[in-house]
Amino acid sequence: MPQSIKKAVLGLGVLLLAAVLPAAGLNAQEGNLLTLKLGTLAPEHSSWDNILRDMGEQWRKAGVKLQVYGNGVLGDEPDIVNKMRIGQIQVGVVTVVGLSKIDKAVEVLSIPMLYRDYAESDYVRSKMQPLLEKRLEAKGFKVLNWGEAGWVYFFGKTPILTPDDLKKMKLFIWGDDPDTLNIWQSAGYSPIPLSATDILPNLQTGLINCFDTTPIAALSFQWFALARHMTNMKWCPLVGATVITTKAWNKIPPASRPAILKAAAAAGKGFRSDIRQNSDKAIEVMKEKGLVVHDVTASQYTQWEKLFESVYPQISGKVVPADIMQMAVKYRDEYRAKHKAAAQE
Repeated sequence: MPQSIKKAVLGLGVLLLAAVLPAAGLNAQEGNLLTLKLGTLAPEHSSWDNILRDMGEQWRKAGVKLQVYGNGVLGDEPDIVNKMRIGQIQVGVVTVVGLSKIDKAVEVLSIPMLYRDYAESDYVRSKMQPLLEKRLEAKGFKVLNWGEAGWVYFFGKTPILTPDDLKKMKLFIWGDDPDTLNIWQSAGYSPIPLSATDILPNLQTGLINCFDTTPIAALSFQWFALARHMTNMKWCPLVGATVITTKAWNKIPPASRPAILKAAAAAGKGFRSDIRQNSDKAIEVMKEKGLVVHDVTASQYTQWEKLFESVYPQISGKVVPADIMQMAVKYRDEYRAKHKAAAQE
C-alpha cells in the first residue's frame, strides 16, 4: 500500500477513534448514573409531562437518571403507590387519591366544599405541610414537591345542577376506597368504584354516566366527549405531590440532593402555575368541541354546601383522622377571619 494511502487511512482511523471515544464515554457515564423510575397518570406530551422531563434533565446533571412512565401505563394511582412500596418504581407524581393510600390525613387537602378558592387551600396546605410531610416520611415516602391538578367539577351525560340531579346518576368514584363508597351510598347516591383508567370505556358502556375531575384531565383524556355537561361549581381542589421512597432517597449521594430538591421545587411551582393558567383555557377548548357549561344559582350552591357539610362528621375520623380534620377547619377559619378583617380595614 502506498505510503500516502497508509497515512490517509491512519488519519481517518484517528478521527473515527476521536469521534467514538467521547460517545462511548458518555454512554458509560449514563450507565453509571443512579436510575429511578417515575409513575404518573399525567398524559404524555402534556405540559405536566414536559415539566417532569425538564426536572429529569436537571436530575441527570446531578447524577440521577429519571425514567418517566406517564399516561397511566403503570396503572391507577393506588397501583403506582403499591409499585413504589415493592420497589418496582421509586418516584410517583400523584394526587391525594394516591397519597391517601400512604396516609389518609393528606386527603384533608381536598375535602369537598371545604375551600372556596386557591387562597384558602394554599393557606391550609402551607400550615399543614410540615405535619403531613412528617407523617408520609414515617411511612417510607419523602415529599419532593407539592402540586395540584386544579379544581374538580362534575361532568355528566345530563345536567347536574342540584344534589337531587346527582342522585339520578351513576357516579364514578376512585376504586379501593370503601369509606368514600359507604358515605355516598348512605346519602342515597349510586357510586361506581373504578380505576381512573377505566373511565372512558365505562362511559361508553353506560356503567357510569358522570364523573368528577379537573378540566385539564377531562380534556386530556377526552372523557368530556362522552359527558358533555359540566357543572360550573368548584367542588374541591385536587392537590398532589411528587414523592420518592425513602429507600431510594437514601441511595442518592448527599452531594446531589440539594440539586434534586431544587429541580423538584421548580417543577412543583411549574405544576401550580401551569394548572392555574390553563384550567379556564381547557374549558374554553371543550366548549368549542360541544361541552355545555351550566352555572348554579346561589340557592343551588347552598344545597351542595349543606350536602357536604352534613357528611363532614362521617369524613372526620373515618376518611380523615379527626384531629387532622379539625386542624384544617381551624386554619381555614383562621384565613377567613384574617381576610374578612383585612377587607374591613
